[in-house]
Amino acid sequence: MNPSYRPSLLEKDGVLPFAASDLVLSPSQWSSHVVGKISSWIDLDSKDETLRTASETTLKQEIAWANHLSIQACILPSPKGASCVNYARCVNQILLGLNNMHLWLRIPLVKTDDDDVMDVNSTSFIDSWELWNAFRLLCEHHSQPSSLPSVNSFGRWFGEPVTAAIINMDSFLTNGWGYPCLSKCHQKLITGDSLRRHPLRPFLDYVGFLFRSMDPIPEQERFEPLMDNLEAQTYETFERNSKKYIQYQRAISKALLDRVPDEEASAVTVLMVVGAGRGPLAAEETGHKLKVYAVEKNPNAVVTLHSLVKLEGWEDIVTIISCDMRYWDASEKSDILVSELLGSFGDNELSPECLDGAQRFLKQDGISIPSSYTSFIQPVTAAKLYNDVKSHKDLVHFETAYVVKLHNVARLAPSQTVFTFTHPDYSTKKSNQRYKRLQFEIPCDTGSAMVHGFAGHFDAKLYKDVHLGIEPSTATPNMFSWFAMFFPFRTPVCIKPGSPLEVHFWRCCGSSKVWYEWCVTSPNSLAIHNISGRSFWVGL
Repeated sequence: MNPSYRPSLLEKDGVLPFAASDLVLSPSQWSSHVVGKISSWIDLDSKDETLRTASETTLKQEIAWANHLSIQACILPSPKGASCVNYARCVNQILLGLNNMHLWLRIPLVKTDDDDVMDVNSTSFIDSWELWNAFRLLCEHHSQPSSLPSVNSFGRWFGEPVTAAIINMDSFLTNGWGYPCLSKCHQKLITGDSLRRHPLRPFLDYVGFLFRSMDPIPEQERFEPLMDNLEAQTYETFERNSKKYIQYQRAISKALLDRVPDEEASAVTVLMVVGAGRGPLAAEETGHKLKVYAVEKNPNAVVTLHSLVKLEGWEDIVTIISCDMRYWDASEKSDILVSELLGSFGDNELSPECLDGAQRFLKQDGISIPSSYTSFIQPVTAAKLYNDVKSHKDLVHFETAYVVKLHNVARLAPSQTVFTFTHPDYSTKKSNQRYKRLQFEIPCDTGSAMVHGFAGHFDAKLYKDVHLGIEPSTATPNMFSWFAMFFPFRTPVCIKPGSPLEVHFWRCCGSSKVWYEWCVTSPNSLAIHNISGRSFWVGL
């Protein structure tokens, strides 16, 4: 593109000499090796009408030319001042006509009215995230525009669709060997938490390349083990996570030692494993005499259980019950009741309802493993997840909770507890319905932030000090049985520094299903999501 080109300098009927030939590169080179850069003089919010009009004409011409070349993306210049309304309007118009090409909006981390480096307390200081947020709101959260303050402040960008980082040469230092390098702060900003390079990284990268070459996996479905029977492949995935079973074995061992003193080790302890799956939880060896009931409703998993019992020689110890635990009539009560019915949000796979039905198997002084579990939520910026949900263009997907491995997210505040369930529960007015009102405080040095939804986690107390969970501050190491849950907002919420985020969360129970409802009431109100479980529910 000719940098001296200005539409206003041309004759009315003149040919537009704004670019060189497209034949200088092959079509494949244009599409795979080139990122376009839009003229930096463009100012669509200028007070000068001539400049503003010329800027709009040039922007549309240059993007049309880039689209003709089939290049993958164009870098848009930074907005010149604090206002970018006309710029965003023009870009939004252009986005409607683009199918494959992306627009990368250049946003400096720190910006002043004249683009000089300024102190953040200066009156001319502009929060560049505010500038980006205003721009993307005016573009209706379109997924195609993508984009050294405090750690919390630049942490907001980890949840945004940042596509490229442009590093000024002035940012580099010189190390002791005379080579350019970046400061620790700049390194952390660029790499996030991935600065340490594992010695096996090249091998993992190659395996990743093979994985990317495979056909895409089908859309992930949530598990409903109470209503549906799981497949063998699913059980195998769960069973590969040895850390989970190690924690359960520790809990069972402690419970046995507390329940039966060594001098009474010859006494038989009745242990029931409800929802036995294919057997790992029943494989506890303690030295105590056990009588184990493995209760499993999935007839296909029962076949594997019978094979396992025969293989291990447990015929005199383990009795397999092929029945739904809610309807089984046990011949005797258990000393210890073991279950692994936890979901990513703790109770989202109906552990409370299942254990309510199984509690009648437990002696009055019996032990339940787990003894309790608690769900947690925290507000997150997750533009990619939001845009993925938005792409479905319907209400149902915005009112559905998703199990996801959170990666490009900014965690804006620490997790807070939502619901806790304790077992056994002998209260007379027992209900599994819950309601919680929470208020999150975003750190002031974070600046403004966009909340796209909640990340959900859980932590379970198996027995006494033995716990298991995925809540970030207390997560069990080397756990991959559960990923986090994501509860999206239909409309993202912009939080200003110091403003609280007030949240309401419900767990609702019907005769045939259980569901969650959620909403925000501050700083502004959102409609209650998933009312009456119209979009997302778990069947009983």
